[in-house]
This record gives sequence, structure tokens and C-alpha cells, in this order.
Amino acid sequence: MPTAPQPRRLTARVVLELIGHEAIVQEAYRDSVGVWTWAVGVTNASGHEVHPRYKDKPQTLRKCLEVSIWLMERKYLPDVLAAFAGHTLSEAQLAAALSFHYNTGAIGRAGWVKLFKAGKIAEARVAFMEWRNPPEILPRRAKERDLFFDGRWSQDGKSTVYPVAKPSYAPKWSGAKRVDIWGDVAAILGAAA
Repeated sequence: MPTAPQPRRLTARVVLELIGHEAIVQEAYRDSVGVWTWAVGVTNASGHEVHPRYKDKPQTLRKCLEVSIWLMERKYLPDVLAAFAGHTLSEAQLAAALSFHYNTGAIGRAGWVKLFKAGKIAEARVAFMEWRNPPEILPRRAKERDLFFDGRWSQDGKSTVYPVAKPSYAPKWSGAKRVDIWGDVAAILGAAA
């Protein structure tokens, strides 16, 4: 009977890849469908209270990263490891699968995962791109696919940080800043080790 791979911890590179596909908002905002969201896509549904906790209460970038990384480790990483049980993933494959799951919540039912585990790599690569709604997700999905199957990393250790526009509580797109988060992510992961 094969033994299951040991649980993997997140690395800075894995976390930076995922966050690079998202963004950071330091106080609660309403997403495109009106859901109160904070930090790196964190909502009340995650189990961490966002609204009203962070409404009109911006947090430090470090706090946003700490909670988001905690959520990646506690909620999303176990699902990814379970979906690939019996298969060892490279760091790049883990990063791509985690980013996919963080965005879709669907790692357990994604056909590409089943195809990959069955050794049908070419078919899995094509099936990865079936997850393309909304259409603006296509560039992210292509980068995740290329990372999983080709080991091609796309992020540079920086994230886009948006302020919140009021009274709408939507992200203020014109206020975007690119911020280097490598040091904070490495420090958070080092402290958790």
C-alpha cells in the first residue's frame, strides 16, 4: 500500500504566486457581486469575520498577509493535498493547484486533476483551461496551467494594493500601487515554521 506524501508547508514562492494573481485591499470592500471582502479575497464565508470587523478599519499590510496565509494553510492547502493524494507535487505544481483552488474552490471536482492523476497529461493540460469563467480569468488560468505543466513562474514578489472608494466600498482601481511583499511573506512563513 503506497504511503501518502507528507503534508507540505507553504513556501514564499507558492504564496507570492497566488497573491500575484489576486490583490490586497487593506479594509473591507464590496466585491463585484456585493460580498464583503478583505485582504487577499477573504470573506466571512472563510470562517474569518471580515464584515463588520474591517469596514472603515484599514489593517497593516502585514496583518492582511498573516490572515490570508493562515487561510491558505488551514482551508485551501489541505484540499489540494487531498486531491493529489498518492502523488508528489513539485513546488510549481503545488503553487498552481493552490492558486486554482483559491480562485475556484473546485480542486476536488476538477476534471484536469483526475486526468493528471491518471497520467493523461496532454488531456489534463487542455482540461485545465475549461475553467474559464468569467472570461477575464483566462490570463490567470493560462499562467496557472503553464506553472503546473511547464514550471513557468509568473510572479515577481510584488502585489497590487488597492484603496477603497467610499461611499461605494468598491476597490478604487485608480489608486492601485505595486508593493514588494516578498520580505513580509518570508518573515510570516519563517515565524510559522
